[in-house]
Amino acid sequence: MEKRAEFVKAGRRILKLELRDNCAIGGEGLKEWRSDDHERFMASCRAGQWVEVGRTLRRDRVVSEPLAECRRMSVRFPGSVVETRENLRWLPRRLTSALLLPGNVLFVLDDQAAIFNALDGADNRTEKQLFTDADLMKTCRNAFEAAWSLAVPHRDFRTA
Repeated sequence: MEKRAEFVKAGRRILKLELRDNCAIGGEGLKEWRSDDHERFMASCRAGQWVEVGRTLRRDRVVSEPLAECRRMSVRFPGSVVETRENLRWLPRRLTSALLLPGNVLFVLDDQAAIFNALDGADNRTEKQLFTDADLMKTCRNAFEAAWSLAVPHRDFRTA
């Protein structure tokens, strides 16, 4: 899906709605976290990869409480994710009941493209879906903004 990579690379305003409780940190990263080698863990993170000069990223993480292990790690050590101009918020899943949210992880790029990551039962990505329909862009943007309006800024988020 080369077109997906082109959209992400060219995107200046990125919205990301994360709906899964587990994250893609496994193997060595998880071992470092569990062993309290947090300095090494932070050095290995890809945090901030989306944010460069002239780009913005608003990320909303919908999470179940109590938090899964990797989400507890993400709350405690956001590192350069927040330091590099990423605007990160947390939305407890219990507050989403009245929201119409997509069924898959969502990226909206410059209101021009929506990318969905379809996941399997173990939260592994099984498919990347790219859409450019204007009506779908509006629906996705509205879903993101509705979730964003209820979410808690990272600096204020406290785990249950």
